[in-house]
Amino acid sequence: MQLITKYLLTTSLGVVAALAVAPARAADVPASSTVDAVTVYPDGASVTRVITLDVPAGDHSAVLKDFPLLLDPSSLRVEGEAGVKLTIGAIDAKPPRAAPPVNLPELDKRIEALKDQRADLQGAINSAVARRKFAERFAEASPAGIGDKGEARPIAEWRAAFAAVAEEVATADSAIRDAERKQRELDREIARLASDRTLKPPSKLEVRIELAAAAATRATLRVTYAVRDARWAPLYDARLDTGARDRKPALELVRRAEITQNTGEDWSNVALAVSTVRTARGGKAPDLNSLIVQYPLPPRPLPQASASGAMDQVRVQRSVSSLAPAAPAPKMAEAALERVDEQQAAAEVSGYQVVFKIPGRVSLGAGEGAKSLRVASAAITPDLAVRAVPVLDPTAFLEASFKQAEDAPLLPGRVAIYRDGVFVGRGQMTAAAKDETVRLGFGADDKIKIERTTLKRNEGSAGLLVATSKTDERSFKTTIRNGHDFPIKVAIEDHLPVSENEEIQVEMLSSSTTPTTTNLRDKRGVLEWAFEAKAGEVRDIGFAWRVRWPKDKGIVMNPAG
Repeated sequence: MQLITKYLLTTSLGVVAALAVAPARAADVPASSTVDAVTVYPDGASVTRVITLDVPAGDHSAVLKDFPLLLDPSSLRVEGEAGVKLTIGAIDAKPPRAAPPVNLPELDKRIEALKDQRADLQGAINSAVARRKFAERFAEASPAGIGDKGEARPIAEWRAAFAAVAEEVATADSAIRDAERKQRELDREIARLASDRTLKPPSKLEVRIELAAAAATRATLRVTYAVRDARWAPLYDARLDTGARDRKPALELVRRAEITQNTGEDWSNVALAVSTVRTARGGKAPDLNSLIVQYPLPPRPLPQASASGAMDQVRVQRSVSSLAPAAPAPKMAEAALERVDEQQAAAEVSGYQVVFKIPGRVSLGAGEGAKSLRVASAAITPDLAVRAVPVLDPTAFLEASFKQAEDAPLLPGRVAIYRDGVFVGRGQMTAAAKDETVRLGFGADDKIKIERTTLKRNEGSAGLLVATSKTDERSFKTTIRNGHDFPIKVAIEDHLPVSENEEIQVEMLSSSTTPTTTNLRDKRGVLEWAFEAKAGEVRDIGFAWRVRWPKDKGIVMNPAG
């Protein structure tokens, strides 16, 4: 097979005429295509369709009418193989013209006949309504109970009159209901025929590929284009085995790709891949404008604030999460069963992107919802510790940390958390490149009890003879109890106030237990006390600080961010 001469042209609807290389009267060669391969990005997709057609000698146009409307025409590219020299010219993409139906006169005649039938039914309805009204008026106007000579009528005659009126009314109502039912059927048929006679907007895009063949040949073409209404998002399963006396902890981290597409075309039995390339970001960094420094405008007067609010009160939001006790995982029958594993993708890692190729063939219809596919997994030996922030929540949370060792970076995404085979909640994976540390929480550890108490809170003034400043001094004690029968690492976090004004002075008092880490994770004032708690151990952490500021001013302490 001889490789086709390739013209990778940038096409658009406005420049096709200038790019055309085939004669104006080139013959059309109808063809059809099938989606063969798709690469999905976080913000779009690249689709490859395969076309197999017989091309006569000379100049011709391959006409394909099954492409999605939402493709980007400028992204169309064509290549392929043929038995003889075959040259690709212009590539034209446009919606097909909406043509009126060929049987328009017949449709109009049919609609007219149905409308006549409906009018006849309306006449029958009007007649039945008049008949019912006449019977009702007769019943109202006829004298009841008195004969011609003033004598009482027999009851039998009364009943006959009642029955006659009722029969007339029932007959009329039945005729009306039957006619109205037939009218509804006619209305639906008229609406359907009216829809058939209108110009329908195109649902597919027409693509024309100009071809010049030295001789008649059979060719296979591959057309690649970009679409926007498709995406994939990373998902993770984190399965932690907390270990035992004779077994180290183990973590299985499973990567998944959640794929959705609303491109207007179904991807049936395609070779599927997901890539980390973000196509919507553009090709270069944004332009940076000048940064102007100037005096601010005078502030507008504000309404007088309430005097009841304490300016020096620390405002924090407490978020307490609770986990219901989970049932133990059922034991598998002790039989020689083969483990069932999910298939996963093969990763191709380059300097600038990672592509996960899903094995086999995959189908995903347009608009049918998300499909989750496993793309990779890793077996990790994590470091376990219990972490708590008792100033916000006294709950101790089990945490697994590890160094990201894969070449493919971990992308931000949701994490389903499992601890010893039990689902304990969901978390969020942060972005992590190779050799960066990742921390994942695995729910509450109810055997670690943490209690934080306020020992002292003193607000006053300071100065030798005359008060020149105000002070706020506070002291806390945090008690940690390890209820496990084995030692475990513990990390306690708290925060020291941070001053951004030289007149406001903050100091940690000597009664504080020396923290292991200051400015934890580069957050100013965040402290950590890390240690290993022995089985059954009870340990106290002291923490005290003082803030001093000018007496004629007030301060407020708020969490950053």
